[in-house]
Amino acid sequence: MYEVKDIPKIPSRKPDTHKGDYGRVFVLAGSGGMTGAACMCSTAALRAGAGIVTLGIPESLHGIVASKLTCVMTHPLPETHLKTLSELGRQDILDFSQRFDAIAIGPGLSQYPETKKLVLWLLQSLDRPIVLDADGINALADNPKILDSIKKHTVLTPHPGEMARLIGMSTQEVQSRRLEVAKMFVKGKKNVTLVLKGYKTIVINEDKFYINETGNPGMATAGAGDVLTGMIAALLGQQYAPFEAAQLGVYLHGLAGDIAAREKGEISMIATDVLDNLHKAFLAYKENNGT
Repeated sequence: MYEVKDIPKIPSRKPDTHKGDYGRVFVLAGSGGMTGAACMCSTAALRAGAGIVTLGIPESLHGIVASKLTCVMTHPLPETHLKTLSELGRQDILDFSQRFDAIAIGPGLSQYPETKKLVLWLLQSLDRPIVLDADGINALADNPKILDSIKKHTVLTPHPGEMARLIGMSTQEVQSRRLEVAKMFVKGKKNVTLVLKGYKTIVINEDKFYINETGNPGMATAGAGDVLTGMIAALLGQQYAPFEAAQLGVYLHGLAGDIAAREKGEISMIATDVLDNLHKAFLAYKENNGT
């Protein structure tokens, strides 16, 4: 395994293109009280260059997210009595997913048992690249061996607490041995890229790893991870390889946070400040790297 230092380039867009050339992303997110996570993830995917983004949301929450999202399309799905995604939506999600290039699963889904069962079934059934975050990872913690059954590459984006639940360690142990734990987790997993979030976020697969240098403590705020999930899904949809999509997403996410910190300060920063500065991060990176 070797360390990667260079960040992937961002190619300029050709004049003769259309929205379908830049990736179709399907986001499965949200539950009662957690529509913000779904909206931030979906919007971040658009800001990271996806041509089309559709949010799959529990049906009774459709009106809420539709009123908040102008450029994101929505797809109402069967729900449980607690306004979380229901297993009754299995076939709908599977059929609908065929239209997309990448799928993001997890932000704000809840840890309701039926919804967790749906996530585990989807991980084994979907044949599109997946970014799995938040409650998607919490569901996977119930049966981590499912990663041996996935059909396409999956990018996991846990924070240290989620990583600890996933591997049965304490958060303190994960934090004290971050790179070692990450290497151990990806060993033998050909279809997995891990993004272990936190100070100096680690992006790693079984062949290589990258340690990120952008970002700041102001990004330790609810929703920042939802923005990152949408960004990585968008880059997967634009045909970046999974490791490069995760690496570029992490770098630009941190850069947007650094720009936001200069404007808002670390203490007052919220996740939408990161989201609102994604365009500045992309512009700055392209200007500084001649792409």
